[in-house]
Amino acid sequence: MLNIIALLPVMVFAQAPAGNSFTVTGKISNLTTPARMYILYRAGANKIIDSTLLADGSFTITGSIPSPSNALLVLDHKGIGITKLGNGADALEFMLDKGTTNVNTTKDSVKHAEITGSVINDEDKYLTQQLNYFNNEAKKLNDEAKATPEATQKTPEFQSKMQARFKALQSKQHDMLKDFVATHPHSYESLMVLNLMNGQGANPFETGDLYSKIDQDLRDTEVGKMIRQNIDDAKVTAVGAVAPDFTQPDVNGAPVKLSSFKGKYVLIDFWASWCGPCRAENPNVVKAYNKYKAKNFTILGVSLDRQGEKDKWLEAIKHDGLTWTQVSDLKAWYNEVAALYKVQSIPANFLIDPNGKIIARDLRGADLEQKLAELFEKI
Repeated sequence: MLNIIALLPVMVFAQAPAGNSFTVTGKISNLTTPARMYILYRAGANKIIDSTLLADGSFTITGSIPSPSNALLVLDHKGIGITKLGNGADALEFMLDKGTTNVNTTKDSVKHAEITGSVINDEDKYLTQQLNYFNNEAKKLNDEAKATPEATQKTPEFQSKMQARFKALQSKQHDMLKDFVATHPHSYESLMVLNLMNGQGANPFETGDLYSKIDQDLRDTEVGKMIRQNIDDAKVTAVGAVAPDFTQPDVNGAPVKLSSFKGKYVLIDFWASWCGPCRAENPNVVKAYNKYKAKNFTILGVSLDRQGEKDKWLEAIKHDGLTWTQVSDLKAWYNEVAALYKVQSIPANFLIDPNGKIIARDLRGADLEQKLAELFEKI
Protein backbone atom coordinates (compact mmCIF):
# COMPACT_ATOMS: atom_id res chain seq x y z
CA MET A 1 0.00 0.00 0.00
CA LEU A 2 1.27 3.47 -0.81
CA ASN A 3 2.28 5.67 2.11
CA ILE A 4 -0.47 8.32 1.98
CA ILE A 5 1.07 10.73 4.48
CA ALA A 6 4.45 10.64 2.73
CA LEU A 7 2.83 11.63 -0.55
CA LEU A 8 0.94 14.64 0.76
CA PRO A 9 3.72 17.26 1.12
CA VAL A 10 4.55 17.11 -2.58
CA MET A 11 0.99 16.88 -3.84
CA VAL A 12 -0.66 19.43 -6.10
CA PHE A 13 -4.32 19.60 -5.17
CA ALA A 14 -6.53 19.07 -8.24
CA GLN A 15 -4.24 20.94 -10.62
CA ALA A 16 -3.38 18.35 -13.25
CA PRO A 17 -1.77 19.63 -16.46
CA ALA A 18 -3.77 19.40 -19.66
CA GLY A 19 -3.82 15.96 -21.23
CA ASN A 20 -6.23 13.06 -21.72
CA SER A 21 -9.50 13.45 -19.84
CA PHE A 22 -10.52 10.75 -17.40
CA THR A 23 -13.54 9.95 -15.27
CA VAL A 24 -13.55 7.62 -12.28
CA THR A 25 -17.04 6.78 -11.10
CA GLY A 26 -18.64 4.25 -8.79
CA LYS A 27 -20.95 3.42 -5.92
CA ILE A 28 -19.84 2.31 -2.46
CA SER A 29 -22.91 0.80 -0.76
CA ASN A 30 -25.09 3.56 0.75
CA LEU A 31 -22.41 5.78 2.24
CA THR A 32 -23.20 9.47 2.09
CA THR A 33 -21.79 12.81 3.23
CA PRO A 34 -19.48 13.36 5.15
CA ALA A 35 -17.88 10.27 3.53
CA ARG A 36 -15.34 11.40 0.93
CA MET A 37 -13.43 9.62 -1.86
CA TYR A 38 -9.87 10.72 -2.57
CA ILE A 39 -7.78 9.91 -5.64
CA LEU A 40 -3.98 10.14 -5.72
CA TYR A 41 -2.08 9.90 -9.01
CA ARG A 42 0.72 11.34 -11.12
CA ALA A 43 0.27 13.77 -14.00
CA GLY A 44 3.64 14.36 -15.59
CA ALA A 45 6.02 15.62 -12.90
CA ASN A 46 3.17 16.48 -10.54
CA LYS A 47 1.61 14.29 -7.89
CA ILE A 48 -2.09 15.05 -7.75
CA ILE A 49 -4.69 14.61 -5.02
CA ASP A 50 -8.38 15.25 -5.64
CA SER A 51 -11.56 14.28 -3.81
CA THR A 52 -15.34 14.41 -3.82
CA LEU A 53 -18.13 13.81 -1.32
CA LEU A 54 -20.27 10.68 -1.64
CA ALA A 55 -24.00 11.00 -2.23
CA ASP A 56 -25.96 7.79 -1.56
CA GLY A 57 -22.70 5.94 -2.03
CA SER A 58 -22.04 7.39 -5.49
CA PHE A 59 -19.02 9.42 -6.55
CA THR A 60 -17.49 10.82 -9.73
CA ILE A 61 -14.03 12.32 -10.10
CA THR A 62 -12.74 13.84 -13.34
CA GLY A 63 -9.37 15.17 -14.44
CA SER A 64 -6.70 14.82 -17.09
CA ILE A 65 -3.39 13.00 -17.41
CA PRO A 66 -0.72 13.12 -20.12
CA SER A 67 -0.26 9.34 -19.90
CA PRO A 68 -1.52 6.39 -17.78
CA SER A 69 -0.50 6.41 -14.14
CA ASN A 70 -0.55 4.24 -11.07
CA ALA A 71 -3.34 5.61 -8.88
CA LEU A 72 -4.86 5.11 -5.45
CA LEU A 73 -8.47 5.55 -4.36
CA VAL A 74 -8.84 6.23 -0.63
CA LEU A 75 -12.24 6.13 1.07
CA ASP A 76 -12.60 8.44 4.07
CA HIS A 77 -15.70 6.91 5.68
CA LYS A 78 -16.23 9.62 8.31
CA GLY A 79 -14.85 12.64 6.50
CA ILE A 80 -12.03 13.17 8.98
CA GLY A 81 -9.47 14.12 6.31
CA ILE A 82 -6.90 12.05 4.48
CA THR A 83 -4.03 13.16 6.74
CA LYS A 84 -5.69 11.37 9.66
CA LEU A 85 -6.29 8.03 7.89
CA GLY A 86 -2.75 6.66 7.99
CA ASN A 87 -1.45 3.57 6.21
CA GLY A 88 -4.39 1.39 7.26
CA ALA A 89 -6.83 3.40 5.19
CA ASP A 90 -9.53 1.76 3.04
CA ALA A 91 -7.76 2.03 -0.32
CA LEU A 92 -7.55 0.50 -3.80
CA GLU A 93 -4.60 0.65 -6.19
CA PHE A 94 -5.33 0.66 -9.92
CA MET A 95 -4.15 2.02 -13.27
CA LEU A 96 -5.62 5.39 -14.21
CA ASP A 97 -6.13 5.97 -17.94
CA LYS A 98 -8.12 8.25 -20.20
CA GLY A 99 -11.82 7.53 -20.59
CA THR A 100 -14.16 6.18 -17.93
CA THR A 101 -13.14 3.79 -15.17
CA ASN A 102 -15.92 2.14 -13.17
CA VAL A 103 -15.46 1.09 -9.54
CA ASN A 104 -17.95 -1.61 -8.54
CA THR A 105 -18.61 -3.12 -5.12
CA THR A 106 -21.57 -4.37 -3.10
CA LYS A 107 -19.81 -3.56 0.18
CA ASP A 108 -19.19 -0.34 2.07
CA SER A 109 -15.47 -0.57 1.29
CA VAL A 110 -13.35 0.33 -1.74
CA LYS A 111 -10.53 -2.04 -0.82
CA HIS A 112 -12.06 -5.05 -2.58
CA ALA A 113 -13.87 -3.20 -5.36
CA GLU A 114 -13.69 -4.40 -8.95
CA ILE A 115 -12.45 -2.15 -11.75
CA THR A 116 -14.37 -2.41 -15.05
CA GLY A 117 -14.52 -0.47 -18.30
CA SER A 118 -10.74 -0.13 -18.40
CA VAL A 119 -8.65 -2.17 -20.83
CA ILE A 120 -5.41 -1.21 -19.09
CA ASN A 121 -6.67 -2.57 -15.75
CA ASP A 122 -7.76 -5.81 -17.41
CA GLU A 123 -4.26 -6.14 -18.85
CA ASP A 124 -2.70 -5.25 -15.51
CA LYS A 125 -4.81 -7.89 -13.77
CA TYR A 126 -3.75 -10.50 -16.33
CA LEU A 127 -0.07 -9.67 -15.91
CA THR A 128 -0.35 -9.69 -12.12
CA GLN A 129 -1.91 -13.15 -12.23
CA GLN A 130 0.83 -14.43 -14.54
CA LEU A 131 3.62 -12.97 -12.43
CA ASN A 132 2.05 -14.31 -9.24
CA TYR A 133 2.12 -17.77 -10.78
CA PHE A 134 5.85 -17.54 -11.49
CA ASN A 135 6.56 -16.01 -8.07
CA ASN A 136 4.69 -18.87 -6.40
CA GLU A 137 6.58 -21.45 -8.44
CA ALA A 138 9.88 -19.80 -7.49
CA LYS A 139 8.85 -19.88 -3.83
CA LYS A 140 8.11 -23.60 -4.12
CA LEU A 141 11.61 -24.19 -5.50
CA ASN A 142 13.13 -22.11 -2.70
CA ASP A 143 11.15 -24.01 -0.09
CA GLU A 144 12.21 -27.32 -1.63
CA ALA A 145 15.85 -26.25 -1.55
CA LYS A 146 15.62 -25.11 2.09
CA ALA A 147 13.97 -28.40 3.10
CA THR A 148 16.85 -30.38 1.61
CA PRO A 149 19.56 -31.51 4.06
CA GLU A 150 22.31 -28.91 4.30
CA ALA A 151 25.00 -31.37 3.24
CA THR A 152 23.08 -32.12 0.05
CA GLN A 153 22.51 -28.41 -0.61
CA LYS A 154 26.26 -27.87 -0.78
CA THR A 155 26.90 -30.53 -3.41
CA PRO A 156 27.62 -29.35 -6.97
CA GLU A 157 25.06 -31.81 -8.33
CA PHE A 158 22.22 -30.38 -6.23
CA GLN A 159 23.20 -26.78 -6.94
CA SER A 160 23.41 -27.50 -10.66
CA LYS A 161 19.99 -29.19 -10.67
CA MET A 162 18.28 -26.39 -8.77
CA GLN A 163 19.95 -23.73 -10.87
CA ALA A 164 18.70 -25.44 -14.04
CA ARG A 165 15.14 -25.53 -12.69
CA PHE A 166 15.26 -21.85 -11.72
CA LYS A 167 16.61 -20.96 -15.14
CA ALA A 168 13.83 -22.91 -16.85
CA LEU A 169 11.24 -21.04 -14.78
CA GLN A 170 12.89 -17.70 -15.57
CA SER A 171 12.91 -18.60 -19.26
CA LYS A 172 9.18 -19.32 -19.23
CA GLN A 173 8.46 -16.01 -17.50
CA HIS A 174 10.68 -14.19 -19.99
CA ASP A 175 8.79 -15.76 -22.89
CA MET A 176 5.46 -14.72 -21.34
CA LEU A 177 6.59 -11.11 -20.95
CA LYS A 178 8.10 -11.02 -24.41
CA ASP A 179 4.90 -12.40 -25.94
CA PHE A 180 2.80 -9.79 -24.10
CA VAL A 181 4.78 -6.88 -25.54
CA ALA A 182 4.76 -8.39 -29.02
CA THR A 183 0.98 -8.85 -28.98
CA HIS A 184 0.15 -5.54 -27.21
CA PRO A 185 2.00 -2.82 -29.15
CA HIS A 186 -0.75 -0.28 -28.33
CA SER A 187 -0.71 -0.90 -24.56
CA TYR A 188 0.94 1.27 -21.93
CA GLU A 189 1.39 -1.95 -19.95
CA SER A 190 3.96 -3.01 -22.56
CA LEU A 191 6.17 -0.17 -21.34
CA MET A 192 5.82 -1.50 -17.80
CA VAL A 193 6.75 -4.98 -19.00
CA LEU A 194 9.82 -3.69 -20.83
CA ASN A 195 10.85 -1.86 -17.68
CA LEU A 196 10.49 -5.10 -15.70
CA MET A 197 12.50 -7.03 -18.29
CA ASN A 198 15.26 -4.41 -18.13
CA GLY A 199 15.35 -4.77 -14.35
CA GLN A 200 15.65 -8.54 -14.68
CA GLY A 201 18.69 -8.23 -16.95
CA ALA A 202 17.08 -9.14 -20.27
CA ASN A 203 19.27 -8.73 -23.32
CA PRO A 204 18.90 -5.03 -24.24
CA PHE A 205 19.18 -5.75 -27.94
CA GLU A 206 16.11 -7.97 -27.60
CA THR A 207 14.18 -5.45 -25.48
CA GLY A 208 15.28 -2.70 -27.87
CA ASP A 209 13.75 -4.60 -30.76
CA LEU A 210 10.51 -5.06 -28.81
CA TYR A 211 10.54 -1.39 -27.86
CA SER A 212 10.84 -0.33 -31.52
CA LYS A 213 7.59 -2.15 -32.34
CA ILE A 214 5.32 -0.46 -29.81
CA ASP A 215 3.34 2.64 -30.77
CA GLN A 216 5.25 5.87 -31.27
CA ASP A 217 2.97 7.81 -28.92
CA LEU A 218 3.91 5.38 -26.14
CA ARG A 219 7.61 5.79 -26.88
CA ASP A 220 7.15 9.57 -26.74
CA THR A 221 5.86 9.52 -23.15
CA GLU A 222 8.25 10.39 -20.31
CA VAL A 223 8.21 6.76 -19.20
CA GLY A 224 8.85 5.63 -22.77
CA LYS A 225 11.86 7.92 -23.09
CA MET A 226 13.22 6.72 -19.74
CA ILE A 227 12.94 3.08 -20.82
CA ARG A 228 14.67 3.88 -24.12
CA GLN A 229 17.55 5.41 -22.15
CA ASN A 230 17.72 2.39 -19.82
CA ILE A 231 17.89 0.06 -22.82
CA ASP A 232 20.65 2.12 -24.42
CA ASP A 233 22.58 2.18 -21.15
CA ALA A 234 22.29 -1.60 -20.80
CA LYS A 235 23.71 -2.12 -24.30
CA VAL A 236 27.04 -0.77 -23.08
CA THR A 237 27.72 -3.99 -21.15
CA ALA A 238 25.50 -6.43 -23.06
CA VAL A 239 26.77 -9.61 -24.69
CA GLY A 240 28.29 -8.52 -27.98
CA ALA A 241 29.49 -5.12 -26.76
CA VAL A 242 33.13 -4.16 -26.23
CA ALA A 243 33.82 -4.20 -22.49
CA PRO A 244 34.36 -0.67 -21.13
CA ASP A 245 37.93 -0.18 -20.00
CA PHE A 246 38.69 0.77 -16.40
CA THR A 247 41.51 1.14 -13.90
CA GLN A 248 41.37 0.33 -10.18
CA PRO A 249 43.98 -0.32 -7.48
CA ASP A 250 44.94 -3.87 -6.56
CA VAL A 251 45.51 -5.14 -3.02
CA ASN A 252 48.83 -3.26 -2.88
CA GLY A 253 47.41 -0.03 -4.26
CA ALA A 254 48.98 -0.46 -7.71
CA PRO A 255 46.70 0.55 -10.64
CA VAL A 256 45.40 -2.31 -12.78
CA LYS A 257 43.84 -1.66 -16.19
CA LEU A 258 41.40 -4.08 -17.83
CA SER A 259 42.92 -3.45 -21.26
CA SER A 260 46.26 -4.75 -19.98
CA PHE A 261 44.72 -8.23 -20.17
CA LYS A 262 43.89 -7.90 -23.87
CA GLY A 263 44.75 -11.09 -25.74
CA LYS A 264 43.33 -13.28 -22.96
CA TYR A 265 39.90 -14.54 -22.02
CA VAL A 266 39.05 -12.61 -18.86
CA LEU A 267 36.26 -13.19 -16.36
CA ILE A 268 35.49 -9.90 -14.59
CA ASP A 269 34.12 -11.17 -11.30
CA PHE A 270 32.16 -8.77 -9.04
CA TRP A 271 31.99 -9.95 -5.44
CA ALA A 272 32.59 -8.87 -1.81
CA SER A 273 33.82 -10.48 1.39
CA TRP A 274 30.46 -9.70 3.08
CA CYS A 275 28.40 -11.28 0.26
CA GLY A 276 27.24 -14.76 1.29
CA PRO A 277 26.19 -15.94 -2.20
CA CYS A 278 29.54 -14.68 -3.56
CA ARG A 279 31.50 -16.66 -1.01
CA ALA A 280 29.37 -19.73 -1.75
CA GLU A 281 30.12 -19.33 -5.46
CA ASN A 282 33.86 -18.81 -5.01
CA PRO A 283 34.74 -22.54 -4.94
CA ASN A 284 33.21 -22.89 -8.41
CA VAL A 285 35.21 -19.90 -9.65
CA VAL A 286 38.42 -21.28 -8.12
CA LYS A 287 37.81 -24.65 -9.77
CA ALA A 288 37.27 -22.99 -13.16
CA TYR A 289 40.39 -20.86 -12.80
CA ASN A 290 42.62 -23.77 -11.85
CA LYS A 291 41.27 -25.88 -14.70
CA TYR A 292 41.70 -23.31 -17.48
CA LYS A 293 44.36 -20.81 -16.34
CA ALA A 294 46.91 -22.52 -18.58
CA LYS A 295 44.66 -22.00 -21.63
CA ASN A 296 44.83 -18.22 -22.01
CA PHE A 297 42.20 -17.64 -19.32
CA THR A 298 42.35 -15.47 -16.23
CA ILE A 299 40.06 -13.71 -13.77
CA LEU A 300 39.97 -10.11 -12.61
CA GLY A 301 38.14 -9.78 -9.32
CA VAL A 302 36.37 -6.50 -8.52
CA SER A 303 35.38 -6.26 -4.87
CA LEU A 304 32.54 -4.17 -3.49
CA ASP A 305 34.10 -4.16 -0.05
CA ARG A 306 33.87 -1.08 2.16
CA GLN A 307 36.27 1.65 3.18
CA GLY A 308 37.94 0.73 6.45
CA GLU A 309 37.38 -2.99 5.91
CA LYS A 310 40.26 -3.80 3.59
CA ASP A 311 41.46 -6.41 6.08
CA LYS A 312 38.22 -8.37 5.62
CA TRP A 313 38.68 -8.24 1.84
CA LEU A 314 42.25 -9.54 2.08
CA GLU A 315 41.23 -12.23 4.58
CA ALA A 316 38.46 -13.46 2.26
CA ILE A 317 40.87 -13.58 -0.69
CA LYS A 318 43.25 -15.75 1.33
CA HIS A 319 40.57 -17.93 2.91
CA ASP A 320 38.78 -18.66 -0.40
CA GLY A 321 42.01 -19.19 -2.37
CA LEU A 322 41.44 -16.42 -4.90
CA THR A 323 44.91 -16.33 -6.46
CA TRP A 324 44.10 -14.10 -9.43
CA THR A 325 44.32 -10.30 -9.60
CA GLN A 326 41.94 -8.46 -7.29
CA VAL A 327 41.03 -4.75 -7.43
CA SER A 328 38.74 -2.44 -5.48
CA ASP A 329 38.24 1.25 -4.70
CA LEU A 330 36.62 0.15 -1.41
CA LYS A 331 33.49 2.18 -2.09
CA ALA A 332 31.08 -0.75 -1.64
CA TRP A 333 27.98 -0.22 -3.83
CA TYR A 334 29.49 3.04 -5.09
CA ASN A 335 32.37 1.14 -6.69
CA GLU A 336 33.09 3.00 -9.93
CA VAL A 337 33.53 -0.16 -12.01
CA ALA A 338 30.27 -1.61 -10.68
CA ALA A 339 28.55 1.63 -11.70
CA LEU A 340 30.19 1.52 -15.13
CA TYR A 341 28.97 -2.05 -15.67
CA LYS A 342 25.51 -1.33 -14.18
CA VAL A 343 25.98 -4.04 -11.53
CA GLN A 344 22.97 -4.02 -9.19
CA SER A 345 23.50 -7.33 -7.40
CA ILE A 346 26.38 -9.66 -6.70
CA PRO A 347 27.81 -12.10 -7.53
CA ALA A 348 27.94 -10.89 -11.11
CA ASN A 349 30.46 -11.50 -13.86
CA PHE A 350 31.32 -10.72 -17.48
CA LEU A 351 33.35 -13.03 -19.72
CA ILE A 352 35.56 -11.08 -22.14
CA ASP A 353 37.22 -12.57 -25.24
CA PRO A 354 40.83 -11.78 -26.31
CA ASN A 355 39.55 -8.84 -28.39
CA GLY A 356 37.82 -7.27 -25.40
CA LYS A 357 34.29 -8.20 -26.44
CA ILE A 358 31.74 -9.44 -23.88
CA ILE A 359 30.76 -12.97 -24.89
CA ALA A 360 28.78 -14.04 -21.79
CA ARG A 361 27.68 -12.69 -18.41
CA ASP A 362 26.39 -13.86 -15.05
CA LEU A 363 27.80 -17.36 -15.40
CA ARG A 364 27.47 -19.31 -12.17
CA GLY A 365 28.10 -22.89 -11.13
CA ALA A 366 27.62 -25.36 -13.95
CA ASP A 367 26.99 -22.54 -16.44
CA LEU A 368 30.50 -21.17 -15.94
CA GLU A 369 32.04 -24.62 -16.30
CA GLN A 370 29.99 -25.35 -19.43
CA LYS A 371 30.88 -22.08 -21.16
CA LEU A 372 34.59 -22.41 -20.45
CA ALA A 373 34.51 -26.03 -21.61
CA GLU A 374 33.01 -24.89 -24.91
CA LEU A 375 35.86 -22.43 -25.34
CA PHE A 376 38.83 -24.45 -24.16
CA GLU A 377 38.23 -28.20 -24.29
CA LYS A 378 39.30 -28.34 -27.95
CA ILE A 379 42.43 -26.26 -27.35
